[in-house]
Amino acid sequence: MKSIRQLLPFRTCSDEIFKQGKVCLDFHIKRCPGPCERRISSEDYKARINEVALFMEGRSDILVRELQERMEAAANRLDFENAARYRDQLQSIERIADRQKVLTRGRDDQDIVAYARSGNDVFVEVAYVRQGKMVGHDGHALDGAGDAAEPEVLRGFMLQYYSSATHVPRSVILPGPVEEPELITGWLSEKRGRPVTLEVPQRGRKRALVMQLAETAAQELEQTRIQADYDRSRTEPMLAALAAALDLESPPKRIECYDISNIQGDSAVGSMVVFEDGRPRNDHYRHFRIRYVPGPNDFAMLQEILRRRLERLESAQRREEADIVGDRSFTSRPDLILIDGGKGQLSAALEVLEAAGYADIPTFALAKEREEIFAPGRAEPIVQERNSPGMFLVQRIRDEAHRFAITHHRKVRSRKALTSPLDSVEGIGPARKRALLRHFGSVQAIREAPVDEIVKLGIPERLASRLKETL
Repeated sequence: MKSIRQLLPFRTCSDEIFKQGKVCLDFHIKRCPGPCERRISSEDYKARINEVALFMEGRSDILVRELQERMEAAANRLDFENAARYRDQLQSIERIADRQKVLTRGRDDQDIVAYARSGNDVFVEVAYVRQGKMVGHDGHALDGAGDAAEPEVLRGFMLQYYSSATHVPRSVILPGPVEEPELITGWLSEKRGRPVTLEVPQRGRKRALVMQLAETAAQELEQTRIQADYDRSRTEPMLAALAAALDLESPPKRIECYDISNIQGDSAVGSMVVFEDGRPRNDHYRHFRIRYVPGPNDFAMLQEILRRRLERLESAQRREEADIVGDRSFTSRPDLILIDGGKGQLSAALEVLEAAGYADIPTFALAKEREEIFAPGRAEPIVQERNSPGMFLVQRIRDEAHRFAITHHRKVRSRKALTSPLDSVEGIGPARKRALLRHFGSVQAIREAPVDEIVKLGIPERLASRLKETL
């Protein structure tokens, strides 16, 4: 989508924003042609959307032909600026089209159907092949199909799916036989207006694609089941089982889990994820940039984020006493604290909790390697059965904390990678930085340039000398 918006800009704003009739930042960075202010005619914008649709359907060859015709027409009119723009679009489209996975030697349209079953749950995956190229796939949970045989499952899905599908391909590749194939084939052919065939490959590349798609369906089904496990009817037994395993007085309503992510201490961040009533409370998730711990020291980093979180809890409680509404993610006192780590991380966390006067909050650490839960004052870890409801919930919370920390850590590293040595020079702001790089081309060229050459860009001599010294 990002690539398409660069090549064929179109609006992505809501209708409410569009009705305001003013162009936004997307127009100025050339990601939207500005239909709200009629910077593009309705006819041209409709043509643009048709081009986007063609590209997303994998029909890039049609789009390429149209752009070639426009490029040649512009060149014949001596409109070389537009001709060059069409040429650049053609080259980019061809590069992106090359990345689409070529699956068949033919140019036909096909749908590949596969499914996964677990107990009474069935999940069907459909992959779209257009002109021999994989252009996307989509998943669908199938209700009421738990006891049905494969032919019945496939028949029910196809009737349900293709009744509202906008496109019926020339052939549909299936993992097995479908119930009433003649009825299904005739119905699909009528919807398409041309013959449709059903294939059940037994070997070769098509069979491998069906098996690969079935693996994707199995993964999607697992994710769907995890989401379903957050229903209240299932989370209450989980919380009760967890309370029993950890010897808590009652099931914890609010659980906070903490994790640290860094590479040898670089770009270190901490994460706090919150589960309430056994379900994620995403709006209470928080990141912590490590401020005071130099170098790789996970224990000290963990202590820093816990200390800062408890300080926020105390200040939030003071504000509540004064009827001042603060950040709700910090005003609630946790019923249970989980730490991603082992005995060392647990000891570090307990030290902070005791110093802050919160030693009464139940705190445990979960070691990922052997899935052991470490408890204060116990030499031996608590080991739950892997399939137990309590362990399932603890693992989900710990994995969510890890995901949340890793995702933010990657963003921090990406931003850090984009910084320049010029950013550290006082007096060199964005405008001067752009001017320097535009003129010299690189930091290395600036480093090698004489001071008087830098001064010619309107930079004071003292600042140019300091810049050279810094570089």
